[in-house]
Parts: sequence; C-alpha cells; structure tokens
Amino acid sequence: MFRASTGPPSPTPAHGRTRDRGRRREDGCCHPFSGPPGPATLDERRAHAGALRTDDRAPRVHRTHGTGGGLRATQSAAWAVAPTSTTPRRTTPPQEVPTVHAAESLIALGAAFLVCGLLARVGVPVGLPTIPLFMIAGVLLGPDTPGLDIVADPDDLALVARLGLVFLLFYLGLEFSLEDLTSGGRRLLSAAGVYLALNVGGGLALGFALGWGVAEALVVAAVVGISSSAIVTKLLVETGRLGNPETRVILGITVMEDLFLAFYLALLQPVLGGADGPVEAVTGIATAFTFLFGLALVARHGARWVGKVIDTQDEEIVVVVFVGLAIITAGIAETLGVSDAIGAFMVGLILGSTKKSQRLRDLTHPLRDAFGAIFFFHFGLSIDPRALLDVAGAVAFAVAMTIVLCVSAGVVAARIHGFGRTAGANIGLTVLTRGEFSLVLASLALGAGLDQRVASLAAGYVLVLGVIGPLAVAQSGPVARLLPRALFPPTRRYATATPLDLSVGTGSLYRLGADLLQIRVAPGSRLHGVFVGELRLPSGSTLGLLSRNGATSALTASTQMQTDDVLLVFTDPEQRNAAEQRIRAVHRSGRLATWEGDTGT
Repeated sequence: MFRASTGPPSPTPAHGRTRDRGRRREDGCCHPFSGPPGPATLDERRAHAGALRTDDRAPRVHRTHGTGGGLRATQSAAWAVAPTSTTPRRTTPPQEVPTVHAAESLIALGAAFLVCGLLARVGVPVGLPTIPLFMIAGVLLGPDTPGLDIVADPDDLALVARLGLVFLLFYLGLEFSLEDLTSGGRRLLSAAGVYLALNVGGGLALGFALGWGVAEALVVAAVVGISSSAIVTKLLVETGRLGNPETRVILGITVMEDLFLAFYLALLQPVLGGADGPVEAVTGIATAFTFLFGLALVARHGARWVGKVIDTQDEEIVVVVFVGLAIITAGIAETLGVSDAIGAFMVGLILGSTKKSQRLRDLTHPLRDAFGAIFFFHFGLSIDPRALLDVAGAVAFAVAMTIVLCVSAGVVAARIHGFGRTAGANIGLTVLTRGEFSLVLASLALGAGLDQRVASLAAGYVLVLGVIGPLAVAQSGPVARLLPRALFPPTRRYATATPLDLSVGTGSLYRLGADLLQIRVAPGSRLHGVFVGELRLPSGSTLGLLSRNGATSALTASTQMQTDDVLLVFTDPEQRNAAEQRIRAVHRSGRLATWEGDTGT
C-alpha cells in the first residue's frame, strides 16, 4: 500500500520469507538532497517538497521478523540533508507534514476492527470463541497471505496491540480475588495444583522434546499449560452450568492459573530479555519479584488510599484515571526489565481490591474487548500460513496430549471433591480451551527473538482447541460415560432438611459481578406449589436454573416449585440478603407472606 522498496532486502527469517516494506536507502549517493545544491528559493523548495510528499516518511524503526528479532532504522529522505550539500536547512510548514502514512494506519486499523467483527458475527452463533476468529482475520489480512494485503506493515498496529495486552492483563487483575482462592480450602488448592502440574509439566516435556531451545521450551510449557479464563467463563454461561456444584472448582482452577501466570511471567522475563549469565538472570528475577511484592503490599494495605483517586461519580474521570494508571505502571514495569503484562495485572489487582471494583470491571470491559481484538488480530499478522504446516505434527500431538491431561485432571479434581463421572468430565473439558494467555506468551517470545516456530505452534494450537473445546463441552455426557466408575467415589445424597430449616447456599461469581443463591425445596416447605413469580424477588435478582429429577431447565416466573427442586437465582451482591429473606418468608408462611421493607413476616 503506497510503499516502494528501493533498498536491499531485509534479513530473511528462519522459514525463508523476505520482508522489505517501506525501507529507504540511506547512502549519500542516492539521497535526494545530496550532490549538487537543490532549489535555492523558497518557492522552488516548496515545489520540490510537494513532488516528494508521496515518497516521504517520518523516521521510523522497523522490526525484522527473523529469529534475531533485530531492529533497523529508516531515515526519511524528506527530512535529511547530506553533509556535502550547501542547501539551506529546509523548513516545512505544518500544513505540508505528510499524511499518507497516517491514512494507511487508520485504514488498516478500521479494517482490522471491521473484519474481526464480521468474522465474530458469523462464528459466534455456531459456538466458536472469538479469539481464534480474530487470529484468522489477522492471518487473512496479513502480509504473508496473497491477495488482501491491507495491513502491509504490522508495526502500524503495534502500539494498539500493546494496549490490548495491557487491558487484557489489567482486567484479569480486576477479576482476581484472593477470597475466591482461599474459600475453596485445601481441596481446591490440591485440584488446581494437580491440573497445573499435569499440563505445565506436559508442556515442558513437549518443549524439550521439540528441541527448539531451553527458552522456547519454557514458553511452550506455559502456552500448553494455561487455559483461557475468558472462554471458560463464557462456556459456563452458554451451557447453563453456572449452578452446577463442579463450577466452583472450575472457577477456582482458573483463579489459580491467573496467579501462576503472574509469577511465571516474572520468572520468564529474564530469559526472554536475554540475560547474560546466571548473575544477571537472578538479578532480573529478584527485580521482578520485588516489583510484584511491592505492588502486592499496596493491594493489601493501600487499596483504600488508591481508591480515593477514582472515588468520583463522573465516569469520564474514572476511565481516564485508571487507564493512565494501567499504562504508566506497565511502562514502569517494562523500564525495570519486568514484563509490562505483570505491571498491568498488578495495578488491576490493586484497583480490584477497592470498593469500586465492580464499576471498574464494567468500564474496562469494552476497552478490553476492543483493544484485545486488535492484540489477537496483530498476532495473526505475524503468522505465515505456510509456517503452520511445518508445525502441524507438533500441534496435533499437543492437542491430543492436552485432552488426555485435562480429562485426567478433571477426574482427580472430581475424586478430591466427591463428585461423579459427569462432574469430572465437565471439569476436564471446560478447562480444555486455550486462548489469550497462550498468545500473550507467544507474542512475548516473538518479540524477544525466539524461534518463530513457537508462535506458529501457539497459533495452530489455539485455533484447533478453539474449535474442539466448545464442541467437547457440549458432548461431555458421552465422554463421562466412557470414564470407569471405579475412578469415582459413590454419589453423595443430600440429607432431608426440616421444614423450618431452609438451606440456602450462597457463593460469589465475581467474574460475572453477581452472587448465586441455591435453594432446595425440602419436604414440608411451603415453597411447594408456589410459583416463582409469587416470590416477588427484589430488583437486581435474575431467575437462573431449576434442577428437577436430574434434569436442568430455565427458571421462569411461571415455574411452579415442587418438593426436592433445586433453584438457582442470580442476584446483585447488594440485594442478596433481601432476596434470601423473602424466600425464607415464603418458606415459612407460604405465598401469602407480606413484607415490611426487606424482611418477611
């Protein structure tokens, strides 16, 4: 697009491709202003500048995409003056600043958003996650795909993609909750530990077996070992399994993965940064963990002071402030030799500990989605479709290994919590899909100049599991029947509650900004025969699911409750107590119960 190549070709990447977009010669003999003196008068110089505008560029830095990951500088011919020339220094009025490159970047960015949106509109209704669709859009419009070469230079979108990485990890920090990590107790920690040990360990073994190098093996371990919390949560919502008892275990595993990712990035950064010797590597790790520890102290003891900065009703001010905090912290982290992703995650953790955490999640969500789409699109730009064929065998093996390891981890988690075969299959298959975290790690490896096959492996791996994962979750029933019964403990039976001792279970669904009420209609309860609409739940409560005789269906206002039914109701945290009190009032007094404020009589 609008670009001419007059210089020698750039270094050839590992797989034989040549990238030579936008490069200009810098030797004096070929310089437009070298040799004989140029136009002397102002009018002549302006006319000469106008003739050059279609070929001028501001000084830029281009990244070569070979394994060396080097940088090469390109000096704009329109702004340089050869030392041997006697031509006076040219001054360009503001209205003559070249605008062609800005137009190209805007067209590329707009096309990226548009194509990502159109592909998602086609793929989401059939059950495909958006992340692999955004990657496919990048591959289709990238410089390595013949035909549509709309984004000729991926560097045009590099900054926007970097912001996508920052907002992805910032939102992850907002979602992270130590309470959800500790509330599950030792059983949850054990289940998550087994999952990480199996998957990260298997990924590490695969990385060394490929023989691409130690640094590459460490990246492959995390690419294979960490699931996509965004896709996992979305699958739970779409399949209607939020109220299942194993859902708490699934969300707990994703929380542990989030925490593991933060520490793993801190350990990996010196390796990606090319530390010279063990002393520099240890220094880099110490710096990263000191940075993490300092921000963790702020999150633990100084969150309320930080919260005062965003304590305003003006959403515009809130957005501007937290965006500034996220970006500047990421920049400081990068300056210290720590990944900017860690900085973004930690500032999200700090703000997530404030009273405004839910409001911040609501405001950050569209930023995460928009900029995150460009991050995945930009990653797709770096993928050569032909390079995917070179790693097809490794991708197939990684996918098969991940399916086996995830199902095995699901079986272990089910045994630890006393669940049956269905819950075990649900756990293993729900955490199967890989996504944003795998691509974040592959992107960091690509920027560090590691073997480009790591990025190709990650791309193919995420694409395949992005299709297989949702299909596997939908077919978890047949998979569960294939698991031997001997691997699971006997199914637990719930004890019958007395009529006036209604059991109401509560839990936090922090990723959805809601609390969950689980109510069992015990024998003798006056909830029997009452329509759900007669509960008159407070505003902010949403009807969820009904479990009856082993079958699950949607809960509606016209649903008539029966003995042994299990109801799942979603409610705002502020309205949870009111909703629970009203349900208890009907349990005691029947449908004729009246309310005074939020209490029932």
